[in-house]
Order: sequence, then structure tokens, then C-alpha cells
Amino acid sequence: MSDHAFAPEERDALYKAIFSRRDVRGQFAPDPVPEDVLTRVLTAAHHAPSVGFMQPWNFIVVQDPAVKSQIHADFSQANEEAAALFTGERKALYSRLKLEGIREAPVNLCITCDRERSGPVVLGRTHIPTMDLYSCVCAVQNLWLAARAEGLGVGWVSILHEDRLREALGIPERIVPVAYLCLGYVSHFHETPELEKAGWRSRLPLEDLVFRDRWGETT
Repeated sequence: MSDHAFAPEERDALYKAIFSRRDVRGQFAPDPVPEDVLTRVLTAAHHAPSVGFMQPWNFIVVQDPAVKSQIHADFSQANEEAAALFTGERKALYSRLKLEGIREAPVNLCITCDRERSGPVVLGRTHIPTMDLYSCVCAVQNLWLAARAEGLGVGWVSILHEDRLREALGIPERIVPVAYLCLGYVSHFHETPELEKAGWRSRLPLEDLVFRDRWGETT
């Protein structure tokens, strides 16, 4: 055992957060999120790894009901457009899914990426220019796990028109919206992901996804 490993109870707590994290849509409670709790989860997000230590993220905390309503109106239109892309039983199932908690969640949060924060040449981004965007996704995951440890649910709303999201939140053209999240205390966490429970998809077996040394090689 490594001298740098967590104590067993600390390790177990980390894995508990990972395995019990859920994309929350419909069970938000109206209770406000205390500022110290919100600050802790934002601090966890801010401590995510970032290419060239550029820390390209910003966090827009949305609590104004009018702004939430504007975002929700766009979601409603985008969701209708998305539903039209499916057919048959898949479309019927899609129409029954609740895919956001924009108005119910006490806090909405938009995480953005400033791709110019460290200038045109960034250590580590010289050959894969999207590394700054991936860094912001790491911030999303840090926040999500910290929120779960705090008893908060998080839902990622991706069915939005990016241009309308920019307009609603006053996001400059050079800034990229990476994630729009709903955040708050919940009545419960589902034992399994909601999409799996609803029959949309099942979790793939890990052994089917792991290759050794080269693509497709399993031994």
C-alpha cells in the first residue's frame, strides 16, 4: 500500500461520492443553498486540473427567477426540437422524461471557458487546442462530486440554444458556455441513473471498454 493512499474511510467516502452521484432533474427541494456551502463547491471546482494552469473557467451563479424563466423558455423550445429527432417508442419515452430542474432548483450555475485567458500560446495546449475546454469539464466534475458530498443534487442541462444562453446571461462572444447546471438540496437520490431506470440505456460493461496497448487489443 502506498504511503500516499487515503485512509480506508476517506477512500470509501470518495468512491461513495462517485458511485452515488446522479444527474438530478425532478426532486429539488426549495431550501436555499447556504453561501458557505456554495462557496465550498465552487472552490472545489476552482481546484480542478487545468492545462498550463490557465484556470479558464468562470462561474455565473443564477438565482433570479426571471433569468431562470428565460432559460427555461429556451429549454422548452429546444426540447421540442430534440423530441422531433426521435421516432416511435423512443420518441414516446423521450416525451415522458424530465430533463431539467431549471425553475425548481434554488441555484442555477453556468460554467464558462475563457480561451484567451493565458494568451495565444498556452503550455500544454500547443497541439491539442481543446484542452482548455476539457479543463472546464474537470471543474464541472469536481463541483458535482463536492456537491454530492454536501448532500446537494446537480443536473446538467444541455438541451439549450447556445446563442440564447449567451444572450440571457450576457456572455461575451469570445467566452464559451461549457455547462449549465441546476443545483440544490433534493428529496432523494435515485439508486441508479434515471435514464437507466427509465430504460433509455444501460451501463456498458467495463471489460468491453478497456484495451491494452493498442485500440481493440484486450489481452
